[in-house]
Amino acid sequence: MKILIRTAAIASISALAISTPSAFAGETATVEDVAKKEKPKKITDRKHPDYVRCRSEPIMGSLARKRRVCMTNREWVAHNLEGSKRSREFVDDNQPSFAPGNN
Repeated sequence: MKILIRTAAIASISALAISTPSAFAGETATVEDVAKKEKPKKITDRKHPDYVRCRSEPIMGSLARKRRVCMTNREWVAHNLEGSKRSREFVDDNQPSFAPGNN
């Protein structure tokens, strides 16, 4: 039974693969032309917001292992702002408050 199902599945996939190229027979674009059109231009300016930067961060509890983190410049700015915001909130929450009347 399993062999029969496998054979039917392979036959339907092969029939689909054979019939698909005929739909694109009118196109004259080569594989190289398609690859040139789809490949985005590489960003080389390091200050560009979409330039991807990677850095290694140590893993807590390990002396040797490192984790590689890659983000765009825009994402790094947001990451740093979020970290600054959280650390500021932590410090503010742990400061003693000297409100009048609470001597």
